[in-house]
Amino acid sequence: MQLPLEGIRVLDVSRVLAGPFCSMLLGDMGADVVKVERVGRGDDSRSVGETIAGESTYFMVMNRNKRGVTLDFRDPEGLELLKRLASQADVLVENFRAGTMDAMGLGWETLHELNPRLIMASISGFGQSGPYVDYAAFDMIIQAMSGMMDMTGEPDRPPVTTGTFLVDYATGLYSAFGILGALRARDQTGRGQHLDMALLDTAFSFLVTAIPDWMLLHKTMQRRGNRDRYCAPTNLFTSKDDRYVFVAAATDGLFPRLAKVIGREDMLTDPRYSTNVERMMRIEETEEILGDWVAERTADEVVSLIRGAGLPCAKVATIDEVVEDPQLRHRDMLVEIDHPTVGKLPMHGLNVHFSETRETIRRAPPLLGQHNEEVYGEWLGMSREEVARLEERGVI
Repeated sequence: MQLPLEGIRVLDVSRVLAGPFCSMLLGDMGADVVKVERVGRGDDSRSVGETIAGESTYFMVMNRNKRGVTLDFRDPEGLELLKRLASQADVLVENFRAGTMDAMGLGWETLHELNPRLIMASISGFGQSGPYVDYAAFDMIIQAMSGMMDMTGEPDRPPVTTGTFLVDYATGLYSAFGILGALRARDQTGRGQHLDMALLDTAFSFLVTAIPDWMLLHKTMQRRGNRDRYCAPTNLFTSKDDRYVFVAAATDGLFPRLAKVIGREDMLTDPRYSTNVERMMRIEETEEILGDWVAERTADEVVSLIRGAGLPCAKVATIDEVVEDPQLRHRDMLVEIDHPTVGKLPMHGLNVHFSETRETIRRAPPLLGQHNEEVYGEWLGMSREEVARLEERGVI
């Protein structure tokens, strides 16, 4: 069965998170992804987080389905090699600070002239132009600047970030999405194009209704903790066995079933609680009624009863429970990859489930420079002796 992106060559000169996540998604769909790293040090993420057999889990979970080569960009011969690799690629992914590729002599105009079919995705904090173009940025800086952080957390406490690097991952996802569109456009025009991807743009797109609510109605989205902004009771509650349970069954269509489950059908005829508008006006009292009911039962009992009525409800799962989740197991979302030094490497599986084509995990995350001879030979036709000479000189 053919892979969706089989035959597409991706040159990944990005580092750490958003860029590597983007190229990994392309690799999952069959692209031949070559990750270029610095000689000796490699990607910065190789020295971040927990390690197993000397390999960083942070690096490994972002770099499966790639071949790895090393290259010294600062060496003139190394820079020339990078140009030659770009001339053979369909896609180039980079996430240096804006202007860095131009400064190296590898800007869009240069690469486009070298390879008119090349699609170049540049991922940065603020894009390739604008008043913030020279600012440094990380995911949490962008969450702060975008307004995401201001609406996240408890109302009487400081703003908080999301529990994962959501903006980085989503920018990588947007970038992969854009690359697929550019590949389709190239099928029609024969020409590649430059994608200018910014973390701030990604975070701003997550604000959705907050934008018109403010600009047209002058209403702001306040921090509400775990409460739903529009329906009550929807929140996190504590069970008898001190587990957190989230209940989300508060619309006027769902609430009658919830009221029946908790033995409070009287609320359906009580004008203080019979409609969502009234429940939102008395959100504390409404949540207290449900909270008291949850507190008298174990988390499993709560989930069983509420789910049994066809309503959304879940325990807040810990990681040991998540990796054993039968639904995720059924969906093959937990996989093990054979890694040359780690052995069996567990990680997240493939998200897109095609009916005809497919995604696959064909390669473990590469060791530093693992595929130098293989890639330089295949892509550039270099002999084993030429590769050995460049390695001896420290160019690769």
